[in-house]
Amino acid sequence: MPRKAVLIRRRALRLQQCKGHPLYLFCLTGDEVLTLADISRVSRDDAGRLIGYQRAEVKRHVQEIVDYLKCGDNLFPNSLIMALSSRVKFTASRGPHVSDGLVMSGILQIPLPRNSDQKPAWIVDGQQRALAISKANRRDLIVPINAFVADDVELQRDQFLRVNNTKPLPRGLITELLPAVSSPLPPTLEAKKIPSAICDLLNTREESPFRGLIRRASTPGDQRNKAVVADTSIVKMVQESLSSPSGCLFPYRNIATGETDSEGIWNILITYWDAVRETFPEAWGRPPGKSRLMHGAGLRSMGRLMDRVMSAIDPRSPHARAEARAELQAIVPVCHWTHGRWRELGDLNWNEIQNVPRHMRILSNLLIRTYVQNRRSI
Repeated sequence: MPRKAVLIRRRALRLQQCKGHPLYLFCLTGDEVLTLADISRVSRDDAGRLIGYQRAEVKRHVQEIVDYLKCGDNLFPNSLIMALSSRVKFTASRGPHVSDGLVMSGILQIPLPRNSDQKPAWIVDGQQRALAISKANRRDLIVPINAFVADDVELQRDQFLRVNNTKPLPRGLITELLPAVSSPLPPTLEAKKIPSAICDLLNTREESPFRGLIRRASTPGDQRNKAVVADTSIVKMVQESLSSPSGCLFPYRNIATGETDSEGIWNILITYWDAVRETFPEAWGRPPGKSRLMHGAGLRSMGRLMDRVMSAIDPRSPHARAEARAELQAIVPVCHWTHGRWRELGDLNWNEIQNVPRHMRILSNLLIRTYVQNRRSI
């Protein structure tokens, strides 16, 4: 005999903005929020596919909300945004005035999870507030909820990005999520989508010199010591070369059609950065505090040099990597990635190079100028 479902019944307003994904406005108590809703934090499955979308708990922010809620009779007007399972049911109220043409009133029935059952809701926005409500033990606090019906994680992820686009989310979290979103994005995010996907490949493929070295939002805690490169530095390096007409990756993207020659881009990146690793082995794979080559300023500057070096090399040639290594010899005498002083940069100590526009500009200029001058003298 099937077990009887246990339900939470709430008065709700139903809005139909998008076919198949109705919106509901209702309320829950503080005790019910995390009973019904999961927080889907960003991570990766065993095959390396991106799952989830939420950032890790921000302890200080959560504690600030907890302290506020413990003060007594508080106003808490900010609603949580949830994605609801299609298992929820809405029954319109009876009568002639249940709808004004915009919204319909009725009763929303949400099934309560039992034992190991999957929860029927996911928090898309308001994770920190939900955790704070739980920790403040405000079981009776009435929490306003905006919810849309969506079982598809991709739609939930899409809405998460849009809701948080103007908020101070970690840049690495946003860029990691982008390749998994297929719907149209704002131009600023769309420009980072391909570079972020390339960043994923550089971090996971065996033939990549960056394999396991790039730190993303989903990188497990026990792997973060090895992941010494910030993903935002890689994304910006690739994005700059793809978007600038002088970039070596620019010809591999058809702006008119949106088509991208991924294989061509991959060959250039692997050829060049393999050559960089072999040219500066003592500086490769070390934390930025011990190697400015793996620092944001070093990676971005070497990326700009890549545009010069690889413009003269056919990455499909069997000799491409040897040619790239030979080209990079031109800058070896002026590089001080792990020790010494940058005499040509105002006698800066090796570790005084910072990830700021001025330092990236002068370091890029030094590397490109030295490369061009030494090539001419050969």
